[in-house]
Amino acid sequence: MPRRRDKEYSLSARAATQRQLRVGEELRHALAQLLCSGELRDPALSDASITVTEVRVSPDLKNATAFVMPLAGANADAIMAALQRSAPFLRGRLARAVELRQAPNLVFAFDHSFDNAARIAALLATPEVARDLHAERDDDA
Repeated sequence: MPRRRDKEYSLSARAATQRQLRVGEELRHALAQLLCSGELRDPALSDASITVTEVRVSPDLKNATAFVMPLAGANADAIMAALQRSAPFLRGRLARAVELRQAPNLVFAFDHSFDNAARIAALLATPEVARDLHAERDDDA
């Protein structure tokens, strides 16, 4: 069977495999444990509360992007810079915590999904959208 080579079916459009999802979730749990244990010596991370919302792993499992959110978004720039500085240390700790052939390179990214959810909730609460939603319910009844 010939492979599809059109523009729509590029590598970026492919869904994550089950293995990528499993490894990403395992890395997320291990990284969350490492960040809350207080082993990091960086002053910006010593008393910071950081949530690891998602870890996306590349298809070859050699690179991982961890999406993080500081508590209430406070000092986000300083915390992101500190996490990037601590990435090699965290990679070594992850290698001990998670059984993989090779520990993935870590890249940290700020998670904007909470901002997007708040924006969508605000849009749904506007009178125009609420009126349309109530009109659809009345038509169904």
